[in-house]
Amino acid sequence: MPTRELLLTLRITIAEPPAGVAWAMQLGRDQLLPPVASSRTGLRFEAPIRIAPRQGAEGPRFLGAPVQGPPAARFVYLNSGRRAGQVDSEWDRRAKVPLTGITWTLIAEAEARGCALATTIAGTSRDGGPACATVPLVGPGWQLADAAVAP
Repeated sequence: MPTRELLLTLRITIAEPPAGVAWAMQLGRDQLLPPVASSRTGLRFEAPIRIAPRQGAEGPRFLGAPVQGPPAARFVYLNSGRRAGQVDSEWDRRAKVPLTGITWTLIAEAEARGCALATTIAGTSRDGGPACATVPLVGPGWQLADAAVAP
């Protein structure tokens, strides 16, 4: 566990989001960050976060504009439809991407290799609309990412 604050990048890919629906990462209460990359099959968001030890706890303390929620259960919101600024959308949703799977070991490896912490979520919910509520992570969950990866 480090004794100083670290700065790392989160990379979240939305796989196969519904066509025609805008997405944005929520920063703080009301700012929006657009995707850094998009293709027919996905969107990718990247944002820096700070990581520090939590007093009286072993887990990391996630800090920064994209980080939401209580200290022991932090997450990132990915907004879609009207919440992403698409005023004419029929959708008004937020997906909660949990940070709980990010361990000190993973953080140390990311810092040592100079790479991002990455995960993927499915972009479409059972009703055919954009994913919402707390979303499961696809595949192995949080992992190391190379510096440049297509969505």
